[in-house]
Amino acid sequence: MAEQRITLAWTGASGALYGLRLLRALLWHGQGVDLLISAAARVVLQQECDLSLPEGDGALVQECLLALLQADGVTVAEGALRHYGASDWYAPMASGSGAGRAMLICPCSMGTLAAIAHGLSDNLIERAADVMIKERRPLLLVPRETPLSPIHLQNMLTLSQLGVTILPAAPGFYHRPGSVLELVDFIVERVLRQLGLVPEAGRSWPPEETK
Repeated sequence: MAEQRITLAWTGASGALYGLRLLRALLWHGQGVDLLISAAARVVLQQECDLSLPEGDGALVQECLLALLQADGVTVAEGALRHYGASDWYAPMASGSGAGRAMLICPCSMGTLAAIAHGLSDNLIERAADVMIKERRPLLLVPRETPLSPIHLQNMLTLSQLGVTILPAAPGFYHRPGSVLELVDFIVERVLRQLGLVPEAGRSWPPEETK
């Protein structure tokens, strides 16, 4: 059912690998994921990850991502991953009656963050976030920008006061990371903890066999 799924959006901020690893982690944890990808996110995926997603309907993008995940050793249950276009206003997350249990925007551009803070709904990502706020369901944003202007900070404060979780892509180093991927997974694990998928005293992400 729609309310049991998680909406994951990728936008045009640098840090596309955060989004890819988060998708991998959610599916590994058995979560149904509705994926939204902005036009700018496609550019960043190509630039940072050499990943060129096909144009066209959701099925083509799903096939591409499923092939990528399977090549990485991730088993994805049938129907677990669904992709919706940025202007698909019939998508379930565009309505309060079809919204998932949580929405994650990772990475989140400052443009997307600003649009959400001011109630704009010019595309499906913005509309889905607006729905989560009005329905008082969990919305988590992972911004990746530096330095932050007063405008950025004010928009974050506005959203935080509305109950939105702001989780900046600012990994720690106390776990002594030995690779970029370990830094990325530090943030992914923090997101998973917010969703209750990784208990505070439980196993960290990723499990040893998938590192």
